[in-house]
Amino acid sequence: MRSRNSLRIGILLASGILVLIAGSLITATTQEKPSYKTTGTEATIVGTISFDGTPPKPLRIDTSADPVCETTNPDQTTDWVVVSDHKLANVVVYVRGESLNLYSFETPSAGVTLEHKGCRYVPHVLGLQTQQTLWVLNSDATTHNTHPTPKNNREWNYSQPSGAAAITQRFEWPELFIPFKDNQHPWEKAYVGVFSHPFFSVSATDGTYKISGVPPGQYTIVAWHERFGEQTGDVFLAGSEQKTLDFTFKASDH
Repeated sequence: MRSRNSLRIGILLASGILVLIAGSLITATTQEKPSYKTTGTEATIVGTISFDGTPPKPLRIDTSADPVCETTNPDQTTDWVVVSDHKLANVVVYVRGESLNLYSFETPSAGVTLEHKGCRYVPHVLGLQTQQTLWVLNSDATTHNTHPTPKNNREWNYSQPSGAAAITQRFEWPELFIPFKDNQHPWEKAYVGVFSHPFFSVSATDGTYKISGVPPGQYTIVAWHERFGEQTGDVFLAGSEQKTLDFTFKASDH
């Protein structure tokens, strides 16, 4: 009996020690990740996203299931691929590098807006930081539904009548990329990238992007598009310089 009691006591003591060690490691990890402080030597990355080949033809969307949508935007087409003058929009460009994991970066106080407008998501692609507020607005005269389907973050699903208050949500963990859908209007889709840092951008209709305030160092720059996948390029950023890094996606990548 004594040996059994001794064994139980030993197991309990060992478990307690493991909990203390785990707690110490978590605390140490948190303490080892200081907030990044700007030095005035940060660099900038700019570039243009080009498109080679004939882009997929936009498909007409049947919105007749909702008379408001059919009236508001009768000629709506898919916005998966937006090409103008051989330049590709809606490409998320972001910085990837081990040195960024050494710091925590301040969460912007300003939120980011995703809007139901004309019975589609506007913008189609966006980025924000962890814990940054996402505002979801409904500017249409019909009820919408906002339903992200993340893998690393909490899933939520809210209905939003016309004129309702904005939906406000935050994402706790980085995740690339979260699909958004509207259960009431299945053609409505968007993608949201959640980052642990502010070094990301989305290419405009002219294909340009700009990422500012990047600490000097060696990085991989990633360009991601929902239909054409991912491309990467390596850069070394010296203090206070501006580097240009262009990407070209091809129709054959689809």
